[in-house]
Amino acid sequence: MVIGNTYVNDLKVDSTIEVGALAFDKYLPLLAGKSVGVVANHTSMLGEQHLVDVLLSKKVDIEAVCAPEHGFRGKAANGEKVESGKDAKTGLIIHSLYGKTKKPSNTMLVGVDVMIFDMQDVGARFYTYLSTMHYVMEACAENQIPVIILDRPNPNGFYIDGPVLQPTYSSFVGMHPIPIVHGMTLGELAQMINGEGWLDNSIKCDLTVVPCANYDHNDLYELPVNPSPNLTSQEAIYLYPSLCLFEPTKVSIGRGTDFPFEVIGHPSHEYGSFSFTPEDRPGKSVNPKHEGKECRGQNLNSFGEFYFTSHRCMYLEWLVAMYEFYPDKASFFTSANFFDKLAGTDELRKQIVAGKSAEEIQQSWQEGLMEFRSRRLPYLIYAD
Repeated sequence: MVIGNTYVNDLKVDSTIEVGALAFDKYLPLLAGKSVGVVANHTSMLGEQHLVDVLLSKKVDIEAVCAPEHGFRGKAANGEKVESGKDAKTGLIIHSLYGKTKKPSNTMLVGVDVMIFDMQDVGARFYTYLSTMHYVMEACAENQIPVIILDRPNPNGFYIDGPVLQPTYSSFVGMHPIPIVHGMTLGELAQMINGEGWLDNSIKCDLTVVPCANYDHNDLYELPVNPSPNLTSQEAIYLYPSLCLFEPTKVSIGRGTDFPFEVIGHPSHEYGSFSFTPEDRPGKSVNPKHEGKECRGQNLNSFGEFYFTSHRCMYLEWLVAMYEFYPDKASFFTSANFFDKLAGTDELRKQIVAGKSAEEIQQSWQEGLMEFRSRRLPYLIYAD
């Protein structure tokens, strides 16, 4: 391990950060003599080894594994149903939490004494690993099963921005009254979910969070493993909270290319000099938007590398401009309902339609963000 810090703007890149799963002394004693369930996927890595393999090598009795969107080995495309089955490498039973149910059933939890949760989040409200964690906590609380969160850093944890979700728009892509970019780790959010009574009937989960070492919210953390099939670079991870809002619009964000979430474009209107052609890519993008059609637009890779760490806010100008220049405005939003669920409110869409500037829109969020900052304070594990 290389020891020491470097700085980008006023954020530091700390090479000494260690994920919670490495703190064996803090959680292995809690597993002794227990039948263990594990919620994990391809991001649950300790260096070159998967958490499940490490636990098995330490003679932990793993009863079963639950897998989220994209599956246990991360091979399923976005939105693609994940099947339950048996892991070829370990022979463990894999229960899908992105198929018939998104919440562990009582049957899945039979024989489980304690549940381990370890997945890499990206810090956006609509990234579904957070919703999976919510349902795992809820199911375990209902079955009196303790949950241990092995925490990991938030690569977008250095800022907070976006509209706070209104309860009317709660869905699997946003379950909690938090902003799009919440600046919290999953461990911190688990504490907030418990503390704020957000589980069904305000039930409380028996929760233990094993924190990361040497991490705070001013650290930049480069993910060692792609968190999902279409987030394949650090630049895409920075761009994701802003570009995901294009999903229910006519604009492509590069699904079906070598650079998803790094570009924007459309086939019939020239929005820039960069061109790309989305193609079907099993396991990554099935039937991508504008498949087989050349799109013209912008390559945002370099922008993503520097803007967000410098300004610590989302970038709405693309969304506002694309709507402004799109000739058939009535068809720009391909699903107003889904857009509102991603935004957590219908106000953002209405502001764009009304011709509000990006600055005016972001200013309208500030009161909600101030309230959220205060509300999250009791649940923080790491310094801001």
